[in-house]
Amino acid sequence: MTQFLQAVAATFSDEGVIAQATPQFKSRAGQTEMAMAVAETLQSGGELVVEAGTGVGKTYAYLVPVLLSGQRALVSTATKALQDQLFSRDIPKLIDALKLPIRVALLKGRGSYLCTLRLSQARQSNDASLRIQMHALSKIETWAQSTRTGDLSELSGLDDRSPVIPLVTSTRDNCLGSPCPNFKSCHVNLARKEAMSADVVVINHHLFFADLNVRDTGMAELLPSVQTVVFDEAHQLNEIGINFLGRHLSTSQLLELTRDILGAGVQLARGLVDWTLICSVLEKSARDLRLTAQQSRSGSRLRWADPVPDDIEIADWLTAMAQLQIALEAALAALDAVSEMAPDFVRLHERVAMQLRLIQDFQEPCAEGSVRWVEVGAQMRLVESPLDISKAVQTHMLNRQSQNEQVNAAKKSWVFTSATLGEDDQMRWFTEPCGLSEARKLRVASPFDYANKAAIYVPPAMPKPNDMNHTRSVAAWVEKHARSLGGRTLVLTTTLNAMRQIGESLTAALGQSGELEVLVQGQGPKRRLMERFRVGASEGGLGCVLVASASFWEGFDVPGDALQLVVIDKLPFPPPHDPLVEARSQRLELAGQSSFSDYSIPEAAVALKQGAGRLIRSESDQGVLVVCDPRLTRMSYGRRLMACLPPMRRIHTELEFVSALDLLTKTSTTR
Repeated sequence: MTQFLQAVAATFSDEGVIAQATPQFKSRAGQTEMAMAVAETLQSGGELVVEAGTGVGKTYAYLVPVLLSGQRALVSTATKALQDQLFSRDIPKLIDALKLPIRVALLKGRGSYLCTLRLSQARQSNDASLRIQMHALSKIETWAQSTRTGDLSELSGLDDRSPVIPLVTSTRDNCLGSPCPNFKSCHVNLARKEAMSADVVVINHHLFFADLNVRDTGMAELLPSVQTVVFDEAHQLNEIGINFLGRHLSTSQLLELTRDILGAGVQLARGLVDWTLICSVLEKSARDLRLTAQQSRSGSRLRWADPVPDDIEIADWLTAMAQLQIALEAALAALDAVSEMAPDFVRLHERVAMQLRLIQDFQEPCAEGSVRWVEVGAQMRLVESPLDISKAVQTHMLNRQSQNEQVNAAKKSWVFTSATLGEDDQMRWFTEPCGLSEARKLRVASPFDYANKAAIYVPPAMPKPNDMNHTRSVAAWVEKHARSLGGRTLVLTTTLNAMRQIGESLTAALGQSGELEVLVQGQGPKRRLMERFRVGASEGGLGCVLVASASFWEGFDVPGDALQLVVIDKLPFPPPHDPLVEARSQRLELAGQSSFSDYSIPEAAVALKQGAGRLIRSESDQGVLVVCDPRLTRMSYGRRLMACLPPMRRIHTELEFVSALDLLTKTSTTR
């Protein structure tokens, strides 16, 4: 064993530096096993995929080898919350314990940093719609005088969804680059400079793929110079990646472009062009494109296998696309006439030209190995996406294009880790779409005592999930048992519609009576909902029931008694009519595989495991997982899904469940 491997092993021993710095630390065989696997990969190069169950301590298991190796490293996470935690808490604590002279930098995407030029432009704008944002703009201006980083997460009280954020941040589209008058003090560029001189850079997957896609910003410089890249929360890598590796055109982008052209034109070239006419035509053409799908439900994805997307009139679509192209060409000609007057016009000219190319691309056949669809919401989004990221990983990340490049790539280390990466030991759900089938693979089980601390129950009287009474029955069932438990209940739904129905029902039954506080995703910022739920009734308030979907299935950490009942309404199979799901299923069927067995079940298994993972978050936690879908016990594939869950005790009858709930109530009140 080399000196490096010995140092890693010693760090995780009962007498190691972590134990000395953290009194509650206990040496765990799984954590040490993972740390040694990471260390060996850093030493030899190559790829390592690790599924580390809840409680293994995977963050320290990869950070310690990275820090001790002395190699320059990128650590990428799926969420900015974990990014901030790593940078502000975990890494500094380990650096202090290990006594290492390591420089660490935090790097986020443009949308996380204040753009001082955009802030001043918003302040000077005559746009009436901006007047309601003046209070928020004043608050940001005050903060801008003292901030060193320009990271908007520093600004307390600013909701992530605030409409003021796009007004004071830049995008790759509207950033002026080096001609910008504020370029030297630009927070984005200063953050990238810090990253270039740091030993460890903490980024996120969105930034990684955004830069991998364009290869002309900070990551293109960072990636070749690091020896190690670690992806935490790697289970999100494929879905995040495909969003950046395809083509996108949205009416919101077009409307923002219109506002920017009008603002620059009136300010810098008034009277030379009829900017109002140019922009009103462009704005109308963007809105007309959105109106072609006015009969479609908001939130839907329209299949686009033919020249025109499904559910849209052919004549309306072709007319709208032609008008949009004409409007963009007129804007391009207008900007061409004034492009030498200011760098703003040069950048606007590039943006219009790019939108024109996209319009033309979307009128050509879809690229091989990709799928197209139209997303309908408040705005419309045209998307062409690869089915997975395997090709991008192989060519752009691992550089496997030639023998010489393979030799160079072998010197670099890639570590991919998450609590959930698939249902089988090869973790094919993750490794195949990510092009990592040849990687070394390791599964480390959770150290938690699930058999004694957790139970799973499928209510036998629950209607089938396609029954129109199913959602109503779930709400009534939750109402009854959340009341007896005093809240402490998380309801995870597979659709937003079910979330809203269950939330409304529970609010009417429990919230309005003042028995419990019912929290529903979307009622406020996610962070605020999570904080309120974690407090529960511990500070003299009401017990809580949280009804949520989507992002709450993962990354929601509530250790202790505040959460003891997790209810999942249906098995989380991928929506069969989603264009991306359809295309992936068709590809499998053409290859002679079963789309249900080889795609739908693995997808459901991973999502179910993520949802179940909300229940037990520490060694002392206890609780019950309830799946209100009889298919889990009645269908043959149910055994396969059950096998992917932690080894929890099975509850078979309502009487057993009530007894288990009663025991939870008594145990919690005696702590």
